[in-house]
Amino acid sequence: MDAFASILSAEMAKKKPTTKPAGATASEKSAPKDEATTTSKYLRRADIEKARQEQYRAEQARLEAERAERALKKRKAEEEAAAERERVLEKRQRLREEKQRAAQEAEAARRAQETAAASTPDDDAKDSLAPVEQMDEATAIQKLRDLHEPITLFGETHAQRLRRIHKLTHGGSSSPGTPRRTPSPPPLSGGELLVDPKNVTSDPAYVRRQLLGWFQLVISEWQIMLAGRDDELKESYQGKLATQAMTQAIENLQPLFRHLKKGDLDEEIFAKIAELVIEAQARRYVRANDVYLRLSIGNAAWPIGVTMVGIHERSAREKLHEKGKSAHIMSDEATRKYLQSIKRCLNFAQTRWPPEDPMQIMG
Repeated sequence: MDAFASILSAEMAKKKPTTKPAGATASEKSAPKDEATTTSKYLRRADIEKARQEQYRAEQARLEAERAERALKKRKAEEEAAAERERVLEKRQRLREEKQRAAQEAEAARRAQETAAASTPDDDAKDSLAPVEQMDEATAIQKLRDLHEPITLFGETHAQRLRRIHKLTHGGSSSPGTPRRTPSPPPLSGGELLVDPKNVTSDPAYVRRQLLGWFQLVISEWQIMLAGRDDELKESYQGKLATQAMTQAIENLQPLFRHLKKGDLDEEIFAKIAELVIEAQARRYVRANDVYLRLSIGNAAWPIGVTMVGIHERSAREKLHEKGKSAHIMSDEATRKYLQSIKRCLNFAQTRWPPEDPMQIMG
């Protein structure tokens, strides 16, 4: 019994907690608890959420820094590209101004040579020019009107006007033994280009000069319009097509210009072109287009739209094969080309000088 009691006492002593001395501090009491907490295998959800938020903020700060760096690089690249474009534009402008200056100097030199050559006529020319130099301004203007010439040119003085009258009436000064050639009259300008329908039959030579001047005016305005475009538009596909169309139209109009200068244009074509120009100058472009259709298609348009049976068909065939009338005026290749170029000039004139009546806009 004593042995059993001793063993039981020993076991109970093991199970009994050890008491700490009264002087122990609070930190020593809480030490085992903190140690147990740090060695625990479980984490609090608040700690996990806090760590995730800190990681998210760090990632956003890094992305913002990278974004700011890329924006800075892009802004620097755009500034450099803009500066480069500005330098290129300045260089092009400088080259253009140099070319214009060189052309103006060459033109001034040429005019100076012509003035010097014209201001030193020989003795025979001086004798023949003497009556003209005594002409006053009113007489000179009336003389030019009688010659169907412009009364004054741009920047022309009275002495130059008298010299022009002398050249028109005497063929200019020439050296002995040199055959005199009648100079071509100067082109018309301004209000002198307006064609009067009465002059088509009464004064066809003057109307031919008016037609030639009007087509040259349209071409010059066309060239100015295309030259004023941006370089980017000029180098585009549509810009190159527009330039090519203008160049082709100018080239195809040369036979018409030669016929107008020589005065050997077909009477029917001349009358229709004069009517077309009259309508275009009045900004009646729909009527001008109708005249162009009658001019280009001719009598070949007669069978279109009629019932091709019986007398209608026979009448159409008789119209087409009637002697003295062309069934198709565009059978000639050169004529076909300059008539198409006239249509292109008409289209440009509609955009350059738009009609007041919207119903006169061609489709």
